[in-house]
Amino acid sequence: MTASDLQATGTLAAMRGPARVFKALGQPTRLFLVQVLGDGERCVGELQELVGADISTVSRHLAALREAGLVRDERRGNQVFYRLTAPCVLDFMDCVSRVTGEPLPRELELGGPARRGSGGDSR
Repeated sequence: MTASDLQATGTLAAMRGPARVFKALGQPTRLFLVQVLGDGERCVGELQELVGADISTVSRHLAALREAGLVRDERRGNQVFYRLTAPCVLDFMDCVSRVTGEPLPRELELGGPARRGSGGDSR
């Protein structure tokens, strides 16, 4: 199939959604946020402390992940909580780790597990 055949069938257009997800994951801070949220929801203030950046920077990263459909936010009073909506992305991150030969850290700076075990768990 040629490139024009792909365009004619709409195949390239169908790749826009997946490309948006890959773009959102294409930044180390966002990968870190996904990994943290893999352990459960967190408020923006906690995420800001973990990342060590100003709140506007962390909010921009979270907005990119939200727009890609990877996280969801919920306002409770004056706090905003985020949770991972696509835990399967954690398995993908493990796959990428195997490809690169660079293992993902299993322990976060918090001292707790960065991830639950893969396969059949209740992420």
